[in-house]
Amino acid sequence: MTTQLSEKTIAIVKATAPVLAVHGEAITKAMYARLFQDEAIASLFNHANQASGAQPKALAGAVLAYAQNIDNLGVLGGAVERMAQKHVGYHILPEHYAAVATALLGALVDVLGEAANEDILAAWGEAYWFLADILKGREAAIREAAAAATGGWVGWRAFVVEKKIRESKVITSFILRPRDGGPVIAHRPGQYLTFRFDTPSEKGLKRNYSISAAPNGETYRISVKREDEGHGSVFLHDVVAEGDIVEATPPAGDFHLAPMSDRPVVLLSGGVGLTPMVAMLEAIAKDHPELETHFVHGAINSRVHAMAHHVRGLAAEHGRTRVATFYSEPLPSDALGVTHDVDGMVDVDWLKANTPFDTADFYLCGPRPFMRALVSGLAAAGVSPDRIKYEFFGPTDELLAA
Repeated sequence: MTTQLSEKTIAIVKATAPVLAVHGEAITKAMYARLFQDEAIASLFNHANQASGAQPKALAGAVLAYAQNIDNLGVLGGAVERMAQKHVGYHILPEHYAAVATALLGALVDVLGEAANEDILAAWGEAYWFLADILKGREAAIREAAAAATGGWVGWRAFVVEKKIRESKVITSFILRPRDGGPVIAHRPGQYLTFRFDTPSEKGLKRNYSISAAPNGETYRISVKREDEGHGSVFLHDVVAEGDIVEATPPAGDFHLAPMSDRPVVLLSGGVGLTPMVAMLEAIAKDHPELETHFVHGAINSRVHAMAHHVRGLAAEHGRTRVATFYSEPLPSDALGVTHDVDGMVDVDWLKANTPFDTADFYLCGPRPFMRALVSGLAAAGVSPDRIKYEFFGPTDELLAA
C-alpha cells in the first residue's frame, strides 16, 4: 500500500490538469468502454447514468479535481466518502480495482495518443493506486461496521415486499422485510438502499432508492416515483407485487441527519426528493420532538404530492414542526390553505422570511433545477457550507456542473 505519493508524481499529475479539463470526458468514456467489455465488471454499474452521459461527466470532474488537488487531498475528503459509500452499495470489491486501473491507463493512451508518455502513465498509475488504497480501506471499514451491527449483513440480502402502497399518482411505497426473518440495520435517516433487479430487459439492474422511514429494526420503506423511461421504477411499479423478492445491500450514503444539536432544522424537498426528508422528519418527531423543525416541500399539485397527510400528522403530534407546501401548477380543485400553503416555487427569499435562516441546518433533496437554485442560493445568501447538506438523485458532480 502506497503511503505517500512521490514529488515527481504529484508534479506530473498536477501538470496534466489543463489537459484533463479539455479531454477528461473523452477519457472517462473511453475508460468505461474498455471496462464494459468484461460483462462481470459491466454488471456492477448503473447503466442509466452511463446512457445519459451523466456518470462519465461526473467522473471526469472527479478526476480533474484529483489532479488539481493532488497536493492537498484533504479538500477531497467528502468526495472520497461519497465514492466509498457508492462502491459498498454496488458491492464493488477490492479485486475490481485492477480492471479500472488498466482501463484508465488504456483510455489515456486512446485519447491522448503519444502525449500519454511513459512518465505520465507511470505517474497516473501511482496516483490511481494511491487513491484506490484509500478507498479500499474506507470501504472495508464500512462493510465491517455493517456486518457487526445488529441486523447487519454484507453483500446482497433478499427482502419480501410486504406491502405496496400508492402514495400519489406517480409515487408508490414498498415495505420490505428480510426473507430470513431477521432484524435490519438501523440506518441513518437520509441514507439509501442499493437494489439488484432482474427485469425483463436487463439482468442485474442496479438502482439506489432512499429509505423513506425512520429506523425501526424490522423493515425498510422506499417510496419510488415512476419515471416512464426509468427501467427500475417501471419494474417496481408495474411488475413487482406484494410477496415478491428483491435484493439489496446494506444502507449507505453520506447524506443523513447529523447528531442533533440545538440548531433548528429545515428540511427542503422537491418532488420525490421528499423521501429522505420524511425519514428525517419521522426520526426527529420520535427522538427529538423538542427540536424546531421546518418541513418545506415543493410539488406540482395535489395529484402528484405524496405523503401529505402523513407529514401533516407528524407535525400535528409534535408542535415544534412546521410544514409549508408549495404547488407550482395547482389544479382547479387545489385550494390555498387546504391542499397547500403557497403558489409557486420554493425560493431563498421565502426561506429568509419564514425560517430561522441565520441559525438553521438546511437539508435538501429534489430535482436538478430545484437543487441548483437552492444550493447555490443558500450559499449566495450567506449560509455557511457546514449548514448546507444535500442529496441529488444522480451523480453529484452533474448537479453542480454549469
